[in-house]
Order: sequence, then structure tokens, then C-alpha cells
Amino acid sequence: MLNGRRLKVGVTIFLRRGFQSIWENGIFQNCYFLATLLAHSPLVEAAYLVNGGDGDPAEAQDFLALAPVPVIDLATAQRSLDVVIELSAQLDPEWGRAFRARGGKIVGMRVANDYVIDIERMMFDRPSGMLISGTPYDALWTLPAFMRTCGAYYGSALRAPVAAMQHLWSPALLEHAARTPDGRRAFGYEPGRERWRLAILEPNICMVKTSHIPMLAADLAHRQQPGMIEYLRVFNTMELKGDAQFVGFARSLDLVTQGRATFEPRVPVYEILTRQAEAIVSHHWENAQNYLYYEALHGGYPLVHNSALLGGCGYRYEDFDCEGAALALREAFAVHDAQLADYRSAARTFLATLDPLAPSNVEHYGAAIAALWP
Repeated sequence: MLNGRRLKVGVTIFLRRGFQSIWENGIFQNCYFLATLLAHSPLVEAAYLVNGGDGDPAEAQDFLALAPVPVIDLATAQRSLDVVIELSAQLDPEWGRAFRARGGKIVGMRVANDYVIDIERMMFDRPSGMLISGTPYDALWTLPAFMRTCGAYYGSALRAPVAAMQHLWSPALLEHAARTPDGRRAFGYEPGRERWRLAILEPNICMVKTSHIPMLAADLAHRQQPGMIEYLRVFNTMELKGDAQFVGFARSLDLVTQGRATFEPRVPVYEILTRQAEAIVSHHWENAQNYLYYEALHGGYPLVHNSALLGGCGYRYEDFDCEGAALALREAFAVHDAQLADYRSAARTFLATLDPLAPSNVEHYGAAIAALWP
């Protein structure tokens, strides 16, 4: 507490007009988990989501039904909050200056590889990403996965000290969404299949997470061990199907020419795993902390990945090593069912470190908020 006073803290969220799903991108889940933590911090009197979009919360009840804290508008936030954490909706610079002038503190929280995203958009005339708008920040928070590429970028461009914060996740949203209408759990690896159905779920909207390495790895594993893969589904590729270079790349693969691969739209992970796939093959470039990884591990699904930030869980290969990825996939196929209990145990231990309600995480974020008042 600050001189015995508890704080009112808000996290920005962008509600737009029309239908929104908490599964359409990761930022909404970030808001949910951070707000959950803040609501349980002894430093915080009250936590809120601050709507910075043009959508009406009254029209977004399906989206907000699971919100852990109330939603307020920017005008209310201006009058009542002590701290605003800019996460989903970006703050107007004039709003930020007025908020700070009356003693409020502003934290910019960045949970994507904004350096790469911004440079891509500048170079290729795409819509802007992180706006260097002049909003005044007291601190910038990001994730360990982005400190190497973005830490100095944030500090220099946005002119505030940068800190790496614990990534937060819990299975609450996943378990709620994956329940069947009669309340049964419909998410969890089921052993015993003679051949695996594979899924690749990279977003394919930025070079940090694309399908290319996983496609090559799956195809190489298929060439080395033809009886292993029943089929491969590559999600988030509907727009790429019209690109001649991607089509040429895909047609070079045996899985494609043999009719064992399909290219699919964006679908929530709980509608894919078990129903359409047993295993995920993934790849990132400087984007090592992903909800997709946590969701797969929580369900006990074989996750073939190149992340160094998963506590040794899953089946890891190095960097851009397609041959190593194919070997990791074949290893997973060979041992996963036999080692499933140990796999699930290791995953539970790791995922517990991400829990928004873990005392160490509540303390970590509370200390970072307290540090706003030196």
C-alpha cells in the first residue's frame, strides 16, 4: 500500500461495434488475466476494464460475460483511477496528459513483438501497429520473450523505463469454452491412435509466427516415416491460398500432392484439438510465449515447438531447424502415449507458474505498480 492507501487500477480494452469473441486474438485474454490478478492484489482497492473503443458494453454481454471486473468508460477512468494500464485500447495523448496532470500513472503494456510488426508495416505500407503517439508513460511493461528485440526499442521510442513481467495464463477461459452443452469436458489428449492428425495454427499475419517451418517439418517427418501422419490441417491460411508463392511452396510438399493436407480458416483451438487433431507443430521467431502453447500443454497434447520459455515441456527443436523439428515430431509420436502421465505432470508444474492468482505473480505485479511512486 502507498502511505496506507489502496489504488484503483484500470486495464484498457477495445470494444468495437458488432460481434466480438474473446478467442479472436490473444489481447483480450491478456486483459482478462491481468484484471483477474489486479482484483486479488492487496495493493488494489478496485480493478476495472476501461473501454477505449466505440462499442457499447451493454451490447457485448456475451463477450464480457466472463469479465472478472466491471467495465467503465474513459471519462469515468479519468476521474476515478489512480493507474491505467494501456493494454488493448491505446490512449489518446491528450487524455494521458490530463490523467497524469491530476496525479495518475500510466503504464504501457506491450505483449507482442512490436518492433517486427512496426517495421513490417512501415516497410510494406500496411496499417500502423504500435503508434508512437506522444502518450506520456511512467513505465513500460513487456514479456521476457520480447526483451531482446523490443526492450531498447520501447525505452527509446516511448521514453520510459522498461520491465519484463511474468506472462499470465490460466485454463479458466479454455475450460469454459470447451465444455459441451451437457457440461462434459471436451478438451484433452486421447491416446491410442495408430496415425496422428496434425494441426498448424500459426496466425500467418506477421513473420514472427508463420506456418512455413511447421509445414516443412511435418512433410519431412512424413517422408521419413510414411505411416505416421493421417493428415495435416494448416489453419489461418485462407488468405494465403490466393498467393501464388505460397501455393507453389505448398505444392512442393508430399503431404499436399498426396492429398493429406488441407488449408483452413481461423478456428478456436478447443474446436480443433481432439476433434480434428492430436498434435500441434509450431514455430516462432522471437515470440516464445504463446497462449496456444499453454493450451496444448494443459490438454496433454503433443506440442512440437522451438520455444526456450516453456520450462522444458513439449518436444523442442532449435530455432529454424526443420530436420530437428521433424525428429522432435517423430520422437513425440514414438513416446507420447507411454509417457503421457509424466508429460501432464510437467505441464501442470510449469503452467502453475503462470497462474494470475499465484502469490508470486500477484506480488510481482504489485511491486511494479508500487514502483510507479518512487
